[in-house]
Amino acid sequence: MRRLLAPVPIAVVGVVVALVALLAYGLASNDPDQDVAGKQAPELELPRLSGEGVGSLEDYRGQVVVLNFWASWCEPCRDESPLLQRWHERMEPRRGTVLGVDVQDITGDARDFIEEYGLTYPMLRDGEGESRERFAILGFPETFVIDRRGRIAAVARGPVDDAFMREHVAPLLRERA
Repeated sequence: MRRLLAPVPIAVVGVVVALVALLAYGLASNDPDQDVAGKQAPELELPRLSGEGVGSLEDYRGQVVVLNFWASWCEPCRDESPLLQRWHERMEPRRGTVLGVDVQDITGDARDFIEEYGLTYPMLRDGEGESRERFAILGFPETFVIDRRGRIAAVARGPVDDAFMREHVAPLLRERA
């Protein structure tokens, strides 16, 4: 014998729909990427992962920069590293670079990661994660595309792919240096 469920009052359904709509609106209006796109990139000066002095974002002014925050313990960071290396090689002759920032990591593990993936792009080290607040980093990896004037053109929360790079980086490389 089947048991029928009691009908749900329309008022309850209406309240649930209204709450879901309000939640969706709140999430959309608090999108941190909307707050940074088009703005000047924050200052960034950190030790080089190689141990040879410090490097800064300002060192790359006039270039297109793919600023990638990563850690050796981050599995998606491992997945996107070969793609970032390929794009760095494409970008370099056109006044562009990938700039890696290793965050909250063990230096030896980060260096092993770079060697394992044959990464040749410049790397900075943010051992304490001080840049996380400045760039509103939510997790790893995160990537900021910065145009030649130092403005943030695009943000990827999570790993990047070829489609993202073609859409957001390639047009900037075609602009005059």
